[in-house]
Amino acid sequence: MRRIPIDARPGWRRTVEAQGLVFATTPTADGRELPYWYESAYYALTTDEVDVLEDTAAQLHQLCLRAVEHVIAEEGFARFGITDERVVAAVRRSWDARPPSLYGRFDLAYDGRGGPAKLLEYNADTPTGLLEAAICQWYWLQDTHPAADQWNSLHERLVEAWRAAAKAFAPGPVHVTHTSVDTSGEEEMTCAYLAETAQQAGLEVVTLPIEQVGWQRRDARFVDLALRPIRTAFKLYPWEWIVRDPFGAQILDQLTAARSGNGAAAATQWIEPIWKMLLSNKALLAVLWELFPDHPNLLPAYLDGPRDLTRHVAKPLLGREGDAIRITGAGADSIVQPGTGGAEGWVHQQYTPLPDYDGNRPVLGAWVVAGEPAGLGIRESDGPVTDYHARFVPHLRRPFCCQLNSATYTP
Repeated sequence: MRRIPIDARPGWRRTVEAQGLVFATTPTADGRELPYWYESAYYALTTDEVDVLEDTAAQLHQLCLRAVEHVIAEEGFARFGITDERVVAAVRRSWDARPPSLYGRFDLAYDGRGGPAKLLEYNADTPTGLLEAAICQWYWLQDTHPAADQWNSLHERLVEAWRAAAKAFAPGPVHVTHTSVDTSGEEEMTCAYLAETAQQAGLEVVTLPIEQVGWQRRDARFVDLALRPIRTAFKLYPWEWIVRDPFGAQILDQLTAARSGNGAAAATQWIEPIWKMLLSNKALLAVLWELFPDHPNLLPAYLDGPRDLTRHVAKPLLGREGDAIRITGAGADSIVQPGTGGAEGWVHQQYTPLPDYDGNRPVLGAWVVAGEPAGLGIRESDGPVTDYHARFVPHLRRPFCCQLNSATYTP
């Protein structure tokens, strides 16, 4: 794997904004703007390296499913901070029914130098970075390296996933929702893109903020602003927030009623399903290590402290964007990130350094769609934590024999 400097396309910002990436820069507290979409470099991977990442994503997905089955069978919900019996019942029933699931993203540390890719975490409920991975970097490739290839079948697989999932949907439109709390445009445009893929699959789609979802008490059902029943809903809104919100009680009641047969006609089917709470919680990392110790793609991880780990990362179970992460025993990489996460608990994972290309440290996001590997998105940071200020850098796949100049790599 190489990082290759390149001149950005003239008018690159207008180009990606026209493709829907209205959040091409990231504002800072002091009023500056940092590039989020960054095309003054790209990552070049060989076909063999892409094959490694694809195989890793496929294996990790299967391990994660086995971990969910184990947690449910062993009543291990408390380790995930899930103690509400209604939530436990809803997760269990959702897993038994196995309703459609659309997508997820494994975040991996990998440098292509012969070692296996290592799982850092799994974003399985509300992953973002999709529009830039599926669309913007594909058009970048066409403009800059039209003869090259890219690990990117995201768009086609999403359309097919919607088409397959629709067989289990109730009649009516699919409502695609995001939270209006996000003002960057990232969540709204991610949902707009997902709505487009659903429409290409032949589905009728309605988009709206989740704050505009209404509850019709008389019929005990969710409705949109036109009072149409919401039978199928995609939500870019995490389950751990939903179950604590006032309307979460109605969702849990519906999930229970739908399973028992009472009021099933009015129940809303949510994507992602609630059983994916167990995959989006970093306690999963500890469960995976318990079940599959010494697996080449896993790092040692524990819930009761770092144990014998001399270099480790403490992560809040429900942390986002590097919030409150603490790295200990890693020399210059030891750090305490700001943030308020951790009240729900921590996982302690063995520290593994990210590849370092002249101070640029990439995390490789391997996407799965309907459980199958589907593409790659790379975010890089200036430090050991991929946080809010990280940037998205496109990639291409090159023939193994191709020789390219590259920035200096530090293992």
